[in-house]
Amino acid sequence: MTSSRPYLIRAIHDWIVDNDCTPYLLVNASAPGVVVPQQHVDNNRIILNMSPRAINGLHMDNELIQFEARFSGVSVSVVIPPTAVMAIYARENGQGMIFDKEEGGGEPPPSRGKPTRPKLRVVK
Repeated sequence: MTSSRPYLIRAIHDWIVDNDCTPYLLVNASAPGVVVPQQHVDNNRIILNMSPRAINGLHMDNELIQFEARFSGVSVSVVIPPTAVMAIYARENGQGMIFDKEEGGGEPPPSRGKPTRPKLRVVK
């Protein structure tokens, strides 16, 4: 199966925006394919304001999250693979989702024997 992460990121982003809150994305800035302004990276992480007022040209699909944002008054193209997203949450109340480290886009199906229990997360 494909990774559920990009689907969950899009859904939670929409949910946060629909509730008039500010979506923040916590990103592993050292992950392959991440393009962010390095001067704003702290401890290999960056927090990005994903509010529609703060960014332009948002495009989210299963492969990439892309948008334009201003950092210190300079417009920058930001590119983030969904596998680099560590969390998405509302600034106002912290509600959202933290993601487990995911290598390779999903779990392989169980080999044989007893079925494994799915990993589910409750979003408040």
